[in-house]
Amino acid sequence: MPGPHSDNRTYGRRRGHSLRPARQALVDRLLPRLTLELPSVGQLDTERLKDGAREIWLEIGFGAGEHLVVLAERHPEVRFIGCEPYLNGVASLLRQVQERGLDNIRLIHGDARPLLAVLPEACLSRVIYLFADPWPKKRHHKRRFICRENLDALARVLVSGGDFRFASDHGEYARWTLARVLRHDAFAWPARSVDDWFRRPDDWPGTRYEAKALAAGRQPLYFRFLRCRRT
Repeated sequence: MPGPHSDNRTYGRRRGHSLRPARQALVDRLLPRLTLELPSVGQLDTERLKDGAREIWLEIGFGAGEHLVVLAERHPEVRFIGCEPYLNGVASLLRQVQERGLDNIRLIHGDARPLLAVLPEACLSRVIYLFADPWPKKRHHKRRFICRENLDALARVLVSGGDFRFASDHGEYARWTLARVLRHDAFAWPARSVDDWFRRPDDWPGTRYEAKALAAGRQPLYFRFLRCRRT
């Protein structure tokens, strides 16, 4: 059952300004082809989804998609799932997918939690959650994705040694996340020095939210957690 600090509703904008005709055409034509259909009963067939790919990676809340498309271009051997409720961000990603000729991304236009509920155990090698709305007001903390129930879900679907990557330019939300992940016995934090959370790793593409934070003088924080070995 949901705990006292969880909230299963989806918050934040779902649509911004009206899409230009070319973007709307991509939503009408390309989004249905790339949408990952979730089963109404049972679990998602991830072996069929992989279709020969080596691994599956998930990005939760991909924004405009710039991080996701760079990863997909760098790793054609990986099948990617991207979840994003904001339609304008989805349309931006679709444009990049078309321009770059990518065929290893599948999409959920919506919340990631229904997907996590139907994924089989130990099927994801990486989960990425970057620069989400920190919901800074205390009364809104229940809207934050990072909570015990969602960490339980991530622990269930990550393989042993799998990555959970988190970044934020909001110090309090970073501390919130770190405290909750470290209290969860399924995750370890392999950091050895302050560089491990103050410097973006080389294999971690930048995002425009990160660039905005740096331009405004805010220091992004980067965390990489590992799924502990299953017993």
